[in-house]
Amino acid sequence: MAGSEAAWQLAGAGVPVILHEMRPHVATFAHRTDRLAELVCSNSFRSDDDEANAVGLLHWEMRAAGGLIIAAADRHRLPAGGALAVDREGFAAEVTARLADHPLVRIERGEIAGLPPEDWDSVIIATGPLTSPALAEAVRRLTGERALAFFDAIAPIVHADSIDMSKAWVQSRYDKGETEAERRAYINCPLTREEYEALIDAILAADTAPFHEGETDTPYFEGCLPIEVMAARGRDTLRFGPMKPVGLTDPRTGRRPHAVVQLRRDNALGTLYNMVGFQTKMRHGAQVQVFRMIPGLENARFARLGGIHRNTFLNSPRLLDERMRLKAAPRLRFAGQITGVEGYVESAAMGLLAGRLAAAERLGRPIALPPATTATGALLAHITGGAEAETFQPMNVNFGLFPPLPDGPGGRRGKRDRARAYTQRAKRDWTAWLTAAAQPAAV
Repeated sequence: MAGSEAAWQLAGAGVPVILHEMRPHVATFAHRTDRLAELVCSNSFRSDDDEANAVGLLHWEMRAAGGLIIAAADRHRLPAGGALAVDREGFAAEVTARLADHPLVRIERGEIAGLPPEDWDSVIIATGPLTSPALAEAVRRLTGERALAFFDAIAPIVHADSIDMSKAWVQSRYDKGETEAERRAYINCPLTREEYEALIDAILAADTAPFHEGETDTPYFEGCLPIEVMAARGRDTLRFGPMKPVGLTDPRTGRRPHAVVQLRRDNALGTLYNMVGFQTKMRHGAQVQVFRMIPGLENARFARLGGIHRNTFLNSPRLLDERMRLKAAPRLRFAGQITGVEGYVESAAMGLLAGRLAAAERLGRPIALPPATTATGALLAHITGGAEAETFQPMNVNFGLFPPLPDGPGGRRGKRDRARAYTQRAKRDWTAWLTAAAQPAAV
């Protein structure tokens, strides 16, 4: 995500780019193709509400900046209520084709083992969640810091024609969406209290895959916990998390069920559905057995089962300067998930910014950093000094990263009004930043 977006922004500014991609020569256990920007986990870019949601605001900022990733996501959009979900195959194919066809972009296949050669004077390292061990070790040796790491998780994908729709129904939470397709974007599998309790028992008793050497002390990212970890925290944790039934009504009973498993469309054909929030470290055989306990999935066929992978990220507040350059070697700029942002959208946004900063340096054009009042600027400020280095962990964009708002007229604002105030301020400041960045340097 970040590398593709950075290359696009550089080329758009007139700067030639060589984009290195190790696949297909060096594979990873999570990727399935050699395409750029392949989505290995969810196919959702999360909320597209740019008036009251920080993620939706980040979508808006990337659209305003001519981002490749968000444009491709928009063109391959799938119904998902108020979220931006994409057909992962079409999305990755378009990103790859757009970059391959650009006259200023050259794609070279093959791994860069270790640090880039010394004569590469301007490098963006955007290795995503699966940084090669050779590069991670080289960075550790250079900085004297041990790279931090956490586990991220993959949810199963089910063939749509194997779902029993006599037990499930289609509905987005709170019927959210502007079109009928949006309001019917999810398949819902309801569970009674007894069915939910039996499922929790099975999840807790299921065999899980063992950790590899060196992984036993690696923390999970709180925003993407395996279901068995959530279940172990309390029997109702899943029912108040990914299995929450709020905003949903079972048409067979006219009531809200005790718990719900939601499946989100995963491709344009509507033949594949992702089990929302059901990332897991259970062994594959156990997954099939446990998930077929869910009403409507008794005969489910799985296009992909869940899994866990280890992500590597830098202690960015300690290692990076305010322009995402490595303090120990400023020719190296980092972007994306390796910097400690979490999520497709956040990673792409940091790639967009890294590309623009690198282009300005190459062209000798001064460029200010985006204001911290914007979603992009807030993320940048967080990873380059706003977060505590001693306790640094990956972070999604959220309004808690933004500078506080003054109290509204008559006192404190309500939650919705406060969110709108954040987004209105951000849009104004982001537009001003883009306008200033587009101006030629003063003579």
